[in-house]
Amino acid sequence: MSNRRQQPFVTWALLLIIAVVFVFESMMPGGSTSVSTLIKMGAETNSLVQSGEWWRLIVPMFLHIGVAHILMNGVTLYIVGQILEPLIGHVRFFVIFILSGITGNLASFAFGSSNSISAGASTSLFGLFAAFLALALVYRENHFLSELGKSFLALIIINLLLDFTMTGVDIWGHIGGAARGFLLGIALGLPGIRRPNVFIRVIAVIACLVMSYFMYSKGMVVYG
Repeated sequence: MSNRRQQPFVTWALLLIIAVVFVFESMMPGGSTSVSTLIKMGAETNSLVQSGEWWRLIVPMFLHIGVAHILMNGVTLYIVGQILEPLIGHVRFFVIFILSGITGNLASFAFGSSNSISAGASTSLFGLFAAFLALALVYRENHFLSELGKSFLALIIINLLLDFTMTGVDIWGHIGGAARGFLLGIALGLPGIRRPNVFIRVIAVIACLVMSYFMYSKGMVVYG
């Protein structure tokens, strides 16, 4: 593995973007915890997505609500990125991060409260957790992947259980992000390894598309 491949460039770039966006949030009236600021910056709100502002399914993964929120997600992204990005490659890592975040926001749009506001990279982080779990299952003969997969499974379960006990947490976003990340872990696999087979990969991709279409359609109908 080359030294360039080992460096988590995408992780660093994502952290930089998140930090820059947070600076802009903090400079606005009311700061990063202001509902007005979050809406202006592109947070996911069902009524605005329904009205055609589809970018609110993408932007929220780079927005954060307060210092504690960005620190928690930033540290988590840094740690996971150090492990996962060198393992699966820069492109795969980026794709999983972005698509998991979008799907998490779609899940919030489809199943969340009509007056909720969603923001944060946790939708993407759950996707990364679940992608690692998928890799551990596909390549379960690999002791390293198997052991880390167990850790990520525990992390997913613990966080989801905590979601049920906390207010203001976007649990649907976390579930949606995890579902997409798991399917993408199967679809993309590890670079240079022809497992899983093409049929399973195609099924995983189709499942991703069907899931996204269903959630978008449901959100438009429920809140229309």
